[in-house]
Amino acid sequence: MKDSVSLGRLYPNPVPPGLTKRTNASSDTTKPSVRFQDVLQQEMRISKHAQNRLQERGINLKPEQMEQIRTAVEKAEAKGAKESLVLMRDLAFIVNVKSKTIVTAMDGTSMKDNVFTSIDSAIVI
Repeated sequence: MKDSVSLGRLYPNPVPPGLTKRTNASSDTTKPSVRFQDVLQQEMRISKHAQNRLQERGINLKPEQMEQIRTAVEKAEAKGAKESLVLMRDLAFIVNVKSKTIVTAMDGTSMKDNVFTSIDSAIVI
């Protein structure tokens, strides 16, 4: 069984000189002023489980509410919290403070007679 393998070139013609020149990343003028990691640390995320709970319970979070939760989580983080219960009017959220992720969400009906475990702080906003 003799199969021949032929290797071709990616560019059949010579590569123009401008395409092979490497530039220093620090001198790149198109570099964004905000790092991706910084953006991730600033914004709240919603886990798939929490997304399902929000949908099941008909909870629609507005950008202002997400901002209130984010601000509350930043305060909790400054105090050393790891898992927080965030109470907002008739809504409750369990938030992983380090990853700034809403883990689950409940409305007033779901909160009644419920015991919240595995939290180390509570924030009322």
